Order: sequence, then C-alpha cells, then structure tokens
Amino acid sequence: MGNATYDKDSQLVYLKERLNMFAEVIDTMEPEQVELEDIDRLLSMLDELELKCEQFKKN
Repeated sequence: MGNATYDKDSQLVYLKERLNMFAEVIDTMEPEQVELEDIDRLLSMLDELELKCEQFKKN
C-alpha cells in the first residue's frame, strides 16, 4: 500500500481496504483487555483515514 493512488477507483479501493483493516482490528480486540493505548491507536487510524479522504477529495 505504499504506492501513490491517483485515480478515483484506486482511491476508493484503498479506502475500503483501510476501513476493512480497521474493522478487523476492532473485531480481534477483547473488550475486557482494551487499554488506553489501544484506543489511542484506533483513534489514530481513524485520523489517518480522515486525512486520506480529505486528500482524495482535493484530487
């Protein structure tokens, strides 16, 4: 996923893959064992997704 993504179809595929990765991370978490660092990482992942969405909107 290190390649630049310029066309809209590739951008959509990229975002879907990242969103699926995020969902998988959440699915593997045990609610009783989640720590603050885990929540911080999830928030960071969401921030990265939001940033990509904004970048793709501008292209």
